[in-house]
Amino acid sequence: MLREGEWPRAAATLVVVESPAKAKSIQKMLGPGYEVRASLGHVADLPERELGVDVERDFAPTYEVKKDKKPVVEALKRAAKGKRLLIATDPDREGEAIGWHVARLLGRDPKEPLRVEFHEITPRVVRQAVQNPRPIDQNLVDAQQARRVLDRLVGYNLSPLLSLEFRKRALSAGRVQSVALRLLVEREEEIEAFRPEEYWTLEGVFALGQDRTLPASLYEVEGKRLWAGQGEKEGKLHLANEAQAKALAEEVKGRSYRVVQVETRERRKSPPPPFTTSTLQQAASSRLGYTASRTMRIAQRLYEGVDLPEGTVGLITYMRTDSVRVSPEALQAAREVIQRIFGLEYLPEGPRVYRNRKEGVQDAHEAIRPTDVRRTPDSVRKYLSDEEYRLYDLIWRRFVASQMRDALYDQTVVLLKDEGEKPRFTFRASGSVLKFEGYLKAWGRGDEG
Repeated sequence: MLREGEWPRAAATLVVVESPAKAKSIQKMLGPGYEVRASLGHVADLPERELGVDVERDFAPTYEVKKDKKPVVEALKRAAKGKRLLIATDPDREGEAIGWHVARLLGRDPKEPLRVEFHEITPRVVRQAVQNPRPIDQNLVDAQQARRVLDRLVGYNLSPLLSLEFRKRALSAGRVQSVALRLLVEREEEIEAFRPEEYWTLEGVFALGQDRTLPASLYEVEGKRLWAGQGEKEGKLHLANEAQAKALAEEVKGRSYRVVQVETRERRKSPPPPFTTSTLQQAASSRLGYTASRTMRIAQRLYEGVDLPEGTVGLITYMRTDSVRVSPEALQAAREVIQRIFGLEYLPEGPRVYRNRKEGVQDAHEAIRPTDVRRTPDSVRKYLSDEEYRLYDLIWRRFVASQMRDALYDQTVVLLKDEGEKPRFTFRASGSVLKFEGYLKAWGRGDEG
């Protein structure tokens, strides 16, 4: 482990990453002992004009250097001569596969410790990572290869058949797109088959005196709960048409009503967890109006590095994740920020630890969060474009909010009954009043995103 301010004496080392922006950031962090170059994504793939999969030999793939990447590979070979090789591609299946191809094409053994993995691009984390390389994870490479082979087997074989069957050019099938298309078709068929059914509710406005009124909904008739939904429901009253609703309204009118119950309870609302890829895309769409692809492009830039006065640094952790897990160090930093900016009353007794509820979560990466939560959105605003600032602000506020106290509401329910000898009608009104903002102080009172 490096101590703060230490830096190893490094031999000439070639570091390979995917993108020029990432290469630029890491080059500044590592300094002159390292040469950082970009592969510009995948350098090898299955051949374009043939299947490239031997179905008779365990579906073994055949790879070739992509035409547009031949100059890139040759440049990497020249740069690698006499140098130690480190591969610092993204920490996922695609990144592992890119690293495996690069190692193979440069004549290096993937079993040697040449793979560098980090989940945030900050000087401390990157420098620690290059001191602790590992072999390439063949299981991750195999997983990526299996997906690529399946893509080819489905698309290469079925796409021409579709074009022939429908006598149209350029129809395509795919492992993902065909399944997604079926889901869309089935959903559209459900929508087309849906036949709306009419139902009615009754609303009343009750005078409370001194120019005060209380809107309420019909809740029960002779103990039978009103069913505000489609179709009959056993034990419920269902107003199926306008005639029924008007007849009941005439019975309700002209009666005196009294309040028979007022009940107030405290309701707590807990903060949402920090972002995963999908929840970030949803929140950016609803709150910022960004498409999913736009959100990921901006997040990529925030991850790969921004030039600040103290140097180039990635502002967020890796943005492709399905986990809500957060490191203990980041949790503690968030608590310190909450106490300093919002006050001790917004800080829960201990850190909030979120669990991944969905099955199949890989949990290989942390949730999406600021690499340093003390770096507030306003402190970096002038170094970001408007869209970068807005997305970073969203990520920062969501992470901080996830570690704050619950919001507290007083929720009140009022029941009114008619004053006959045997009351027949019950109306119900409800409402809530926010009495402590809690996490809403940071996240706001919009959608949960």
